[in-house]
Amino acid sequence: MTRFNTPEFLSSAVIYEVNIRQYTPEGTFAAFQEHLPRLKKMGIDILWLMPIHPIGILNRKGILGSYYSIKDYKAVNPEFGTKDDFAELVKAIHSNGMKVILDWVANHVSWDSEWAKHQPGFIRQKNGQFVSPFDWTDVLQLEHENPAQQDAMIENMVYWVKQFDIDGFRADLPHLVPLDFWLKARTFIDPLKPDLIWLGETEEKSYADVFDITFTWKWMHTTESVLRSNGNAYQLIECLQQDEIDGHRLYFTSNHDENSWNGTEYEKFGVYAQALAVFSALYPGGVPLVYSGQEIPNHERLPFFEKSSLAWHQPILLESFYTQLFEIRHSFTSFFKREVPIDFVHKNGMMGYHLKDSTHTLTAVFNFGTSDERVQFNHAPVDQYKVLISSEDENDAHEGLLLQPGGYWVGMK
Repeated sequence: MTRFNTPEFLSSAVIYEVNIRQYTPEGTFAAFQEHLPRLKKMGIDILWLMPIHPIGILNRKGILGSYYSIKDYKAVNPEFGTKDDFAELVKAIHSNGMKVILDWVANHVSWDSEWAKHQPGFIRQKNGQFVSPFDWTDVLQLEHENPAQQDAMIENMVYWVKQFDIDGFRADLPHLVPLDFWLKARTFIDPLKPDLIWLGETEEKSYADVFDITFTWKWMHTTESVLRSNGNAYQLIECLQQDEIDGHRLYFTSNHDENSWNGTEYEKFGVYAQALAVFSALYPGGVPLVYSGQEIPNHERLPFFEKSSLAWHQPILLESFYTQLFEIRHSFTSFFKREVPIDFVHKNGMMGYHLKDSTHTLTAVFNFGTSDERVQFNHAPVDQYKVLISSEDENDAHEGLLLQPGGYWVGMK
């Protein structure tokens, strides 16, 4: 299968996932819009908005229901504002030099959705009754074998590109939908606007031919397992080397699912969270993701079906960290393309790699072990490097790098 053209800017892009409901006490498009200049300054390029559509009431879970229980694909959740408010947000995002992609749920709809009411042939049925996928009792499974349903879904996606000038889609669990649908969707929608972005929440190899960026769930679960068991860092390198999925890969330490159901990055990774954020931003072929509030940093789980809000009134302690990190990504883009050769190094709990372009070498080192690690480079002393970002205030060039557990160091020569 021939891959679709991938926008070149993804090699340096940074994605920020926006949870409109939980972002501010108001939980509206307008309230979130006030944060755009700050996010642009931090180095964000693409804003991924969690589903903005009305949420089903029938059989909903919790008080407010799941964002992924879609009632009407062509409407906005009144909890967030109006279509005019959304149009203003998109304009403001673009005026700040950023792009916006919508979370798109193509596998299921709410029980009281427009399609359940008026297009029952679009819903899968068994013995004359609608069925839910898995144990997701608040939604109904769409009938993907119905060509009319597929065409209607694509028409709904076109609506947001044409009417609101959005820049692409983040597909929710796209492998639950036939690959042929996504091929048809891209073929039809891509000509409408240059460089549309297609982010797929999948690690199905065949789907990487359709999506520009795919998720790295295996990497995330491997890091959790290795760090919790005090494993050898070589297991992390093996995970990376065995990744055969084409295209750009989304690296993250948190997102809406992980935060709500499995814990914050500090619950999962502890002192290693910041080192993993550095890795996510500076690994070739990767695209880093920041979830709402990680720059505060947020240490709370955001409830999935209820209302909460991030504590923006306190000092935003990691904003300068992310700003510095993404400045590296934007300034030295030649290192982060997928085809860049990677020379891995490891010792006990320490993992690192050397990257080379035509004139320079970038080296990144992370201590994922449980004790201090001293690192020496065979090809050049540490003092020949310009330090780009480091968890350590000082290091003795003659003795090499000394990294504490969770420490990181990135330099260039």
